[in-house]
Amino acid sequence: MKKVKQIRVLKPFDLLSEELVFIILDLISPNPSDLKSFSLTCKSFYQLESKHRRSLKPLRSDYLPRILTRYRNTTDLDLTFCPRVTDYALSVVGCLSGPTLRSLDLSRSGSFSAAGLLRLALKCVNLVEIDLSNATEMRDADAAVVAEARSLERLKLGRCKMLTDMGIGCIAVGCKKLNTVSLKWCVGVGDLGVGLLAVKCKDIRTLDLSYLPITGKCLHDILKLQHLEELLLEGCFGVDDDSLKSLRHDCKSLKKLDASSCQNLTHRGLTSLLSGAGYLQRLDLSHCSSVISLDFASSLKKVSALQSIRLDGCSVTPDGLKAIGTLCNSLKEVSLSKCVSVTDEGLSSLVMKLKDLRKLDITCCRKLSRVSITQIANSCPLLVSLKMESCSLVSREAFWLIGQKCRLLEELDLTDNEIDDEGLKSISSCLSLSSLKLGICLNITDKGLSYIGMGCSNLHELDLYRSVGITDVGISTIAQGCIHLETINISYCQDITDKSLVSLSKCSLLQTFESRGCPNITSQGLAAIAVRCKRLAKIDLKKCPSINDAGLLALAHFSQNLKQINVSDTAVTEVGLLSLANIGCLQNIAVVNSSGLRPSGVAAALLGCGGLRKAKLHASLRSLLPLSLIHHLEARGCAFLWKDNTLQAELDPKYWKQQLEEMAP
Repeated sequence: MKKVKQIRVLKPFDLLSEELVFIILDLISPNPSDLKSFSLTCKSFYQLESKHRRSLKPLRSDYLPRILTRYRNTTDLDLTFCPRVTDYALSVVGCLSGPTLRSLDLSRSGSFSAAGLLRLALKCVNLVEIDLSNATEMRDADAAVVAEARSLERLKLGRCKMLTDMGIGCIAVGCKKLNTVSLKWCVGVGDLGVGLLAVKCKDIRTLDLSYLPITGKCLHDILKLQHLEELLLEGCFGVDDDSLKSLRHDCKSLKKLDASSCQNLTHRGLTSLLSGAGYLQRLDLSHCSSVISLDFASSLKKVSALQSIRLDGCSVTPDGLKAIGTLCNSLKEVSLSKCVSVTDEGLSSLVMKLKDLRKLDITCCRKLSRVSITQIANSCPLLVSLKMESCSLVSREAFWLIGQKCRLLEELDLTDNEIDDEGLKSISSCLSLSSLKLGICLNITDKGLSYIGMGCSNLHELDLYRSVGITDVGISTIAQGCIHLETINISYCQDITDKSLVSLSKCSLLQTFESRGCPNITSQGLAAIAVRCKRLAKIDLKKCPSINDAGLLALAHFSQNLKQINVSDTAVTEVGLLSLANIGCLQNIAVVNSSGLRPSGVAAALLGCGGLRKAKLHASLRSLLPLSLIHHLEARGCAFLWKDNTLQAELDPKYWKQQLEEMAP
């Protein structure tokens, strides 16, 4: 008998090299669910995915031993989903990640002490970045431990209010490689601590000193830093004209300066501050007390290369805006949000000089009319972002010009304006439009929305809040034409039914869905969204009375990426609420005025949702829930917000808008 030659059959995946698999993983890495599916394909893929992954964002610190044992090559660890990180958890991180770890985010975590930080610093010798923001109990002794991390380059200590100059001094001496430091709201740190940082850490490029009780004294040392690129001084009331009077510097590396809300800084102090910053590109002077006049604008002579300026909430004059346009004609971004004194004359004289303008914010500039919009459209054809919420004097015809002249727009905010269907038809010519806000636009209908659906296929965000002329027909055209939609707000569009939700279920990339105050949508429509929109992360169903447990059961089964949900004033009972415990990454939940809930059911649901960070409940439940339960959940990292509001009938949007206008000064 002849011997049968055995042929070895290779598995298809055995033909793929490790390098090729890594390339594939690079392409699918933005989607966690896809990565999970990939790793479960076969044993070799499971091992290669473990070897390839560098960034982790676990839902609970309890999972750290198992996760870090599998992912040994982790370089970036984000623990912002873990409100309670103990010293033991930090020891696990140090032992399992050790020299590999380079970045750690603890900005929303607590329960650790200096002992845990010390173990981390000694084990993770290559740690270059750590975020300890919101560690409100952190003291100088803890800062001295952080100083043991000699390789640190980026350090964030925002809202560490117990720190003083001594603790910052320890960090300055121990971490001389620092190039990025944030001390925002560290109110115990003054000129001495900041001065020590400037003297000891010569490589600093970004320094955030917002809301610190500093004066111009420490700025003498800061502006000597040869590599300083970004300096943030927001809300530093001690920085005033007198303390800057003798300031002389030549900080040519400075690219960004934020002096917003510096109430004691006028054009005299600003002139000293900008004197040596000839290469400054971004300047924020929002909410300054000074009037932006011709004198104020003259302080910008030294920064003619400026590309961005923010003057939000400032009082501006036509002469001031004209001077800014003349002195800084290379500006690409201008923000005048809530500058109520801006007029057609001032804005027109500004934009006519800025031929390269890309971003413009004129939100709540209520004195502007068609004159300004015409000048913007004719002078700024390269605009990619235009925000003009509540510019109520702009006539309907002006919006036609925007679409005809500004074809490169990617972001457009027309909230609370007089735009109509013809305006939307023109705007549909902006083929790159990705964000469109049409809230409280009472003149638009399904016809106008159909133009957007047919023309703006790249749309990612659509806001139709209280645009009452919109029905299922309009939403259907959006769903058909804008398949990349990620965020939609149809709140208080009361003619919307389940048909719209079924249409939107075709948008598989949908992440945020807001349908507050839509009485005609039911759990059947919600189930369609849950089944097909796997990336859904935020959903608002408040005041949707026909949403019941069936809808939440569908979400619990299919929407495993859900992080935030509001089911206040719905027909949901504890059955539906308990089902949400099946969603491992759920963080925020709001349940107010839902009559079908019993205290025992609420308690069980809260216990079941292990990763809960915030719970908004009716105030009546506060005395009905066991105090020990509340304390347990708070220790686990959950914050409670107790609301005592009662059911109120919704005002007709037209009447509501009229009331606002009558209340305006």
